[in-house]
Amino acid sequence: MEQWVPLFDIFLNSPTPESEASTWLRQSFSASSSTAAPITTAAFLSLLMRPLETIDASSGAPNPNRVMFIQTLPNMVQARVLSFLALDRERFSSRELGKLARNVLSGGEGVDFWVQKSAHHLLDVMSESNYEWISCLGLDSGEEEVEDEFELLPGWLKESAAESDSVLPWLPVSAEELNLRMVGGECGDGGGSLSRDRGDEEEDVDMDDVVEEMNVDSLESVDIGHEVLEKAISLKERVVSFESTSKTVGLADEISELCVGKGGECVAVLGLIEPWLADDETASVLLSHLASGSEEELNWPSQVLCSIILPKLLVLEEPASRVLVTAIVEYCKIYQRAAEYALLFPLILRQEGINNPIYDVITRVIKESLHPAHVSSFCQKLLCGEKDERRVICLPCHKYMISDKMVWTESLFSLLQSILNHNIQFTPSSVDHIVYQVQQLADSFSNSLKFGNFLLCLVTKCSPLLKPHKLVLTKVVQQNRTFLAKSILCRLACL
Repeated sequence: MEQWVPLFDIFLNSPTPESEASTWLRQSFSASSSTAAPITTAAFLSLLMRPLETIDASSGAPNPNRVMFIQTLPNMVQARVLSFLALDRERFSSRELGKLARNVLSGGEGVDFWVQKSAHHLLDVMSESNYEWISCLGLDSGEEEVEDEFELLPGWLKESAAESDSVLPWLPVSAEELNLRMVGGECGDGGGSLSRDRGDEEEDVDMDDVVEEMNVDSLESVDIGHEVLEKAISLKERVVSFESTSKTVGLADEISELCVGKGGECVAVLGLIEPWLADDETASVLLSHLASGSEEELNWPSQVLCSIILPKLLVLEEPASRVLVTAIVEYCKIYQRAAEYALLFPLILRQEGINNPIYDVITRVIKESLHPAHVSSFCQKLLCGEKDERRVICLPCHKYMISDKMVWTESLFSLLQSILNHNIQFTPSSVDHIVYQVQQLADSFSNSLKFGNFLLCLVTKCSPLLKPHKLVLTKVVQQNRTFLAKSILCRLACL
């Protein structure tokens, strides 16, 4: 057990436990059977699943409970360990990982929420079927060879593979066939489903179905009939020439009739109509009259937001008009999931980062349109979620304006501060990620009052979660040259 203490210390105190744990395990790995207590991935899983007997003193029951070693750790450490295993899953036995996750979930209602979520995530990623386990052998290309720590190949087998042109000499799989399969998508990111909480209900949404409709790379890839094409061009001319509210309502009805329920063709038609070119008053009328179907639908509301509102906001440099913001807020109240994937994620992942006008719109939507629990979940996905959790819905012609990573600007720190002031609870992993980012950016924002205000708010609102980061944050604040530094240091001293 002693040799694992440094690893558990990482899980307990590190702001980036997954990456540091991966590095430590790789550097400490020892497959030698002569070692009394070898540090291997198999040994680590064996330790986590080691059965122990515990007695619940509060229940007064004389019979001990049989639990796994991982279940005796603090909930935060359990969640971080499971998150690490999901991240570095290729280095472990998939069968054992699945067994571990199922045993953790077997605790039922007694399992902590974030531990349960991490265990579910581990099961989800283990269900993905692809050829990654073959590529990890490092034998299918000329790249630097990577030695897998799980079930290492014997020396004679490595020599046999090195002397052959095939990927695995003992199997009828050629390098060309393997590459074709991998390019064909069998090594993809797995997609998956996302969920939204509304009250006590939770509904699963297959985001792959939604994103597939939105990923139309060119108009040529969709067969649009001549009649539809002419109609779309006609509607485009009317979009940019506002005459009256009543005529704009009629225009909304015609757009809806032409597009609703037509999948990829709908995306292509919206690209031809270019409704984002409408002025703010026309856009607000279109938005309020293009609400169609029940509030549980996602496809059409997402298409409405990403074709009318998102392009306007991506290039926003001046404060948005009151009429437009009001229409956006009201629409997002009804279609909260669409607002998340077709508005909030794309805006925050904007190539240049968010600016003050965009910050103002996002803040209004978060405060007035979304439930606090929804905002907390959104922040968790934004800060710590994997790529498939931060799905962005947009028209193909606007993809170039959106990145897959956040650009940290003063306005982004102001947004996080606003969310905290709205009494939104950040998860421990979200706080860990924020601490890591402020550590990296401390020097760049050393003269920023907005950055300083955010740090003061973070230390005030999240103090119970910042105790492990006290030393790191102290060093960050010591680099800050604003008058707020002293106040922040006083707050940190009280942690």
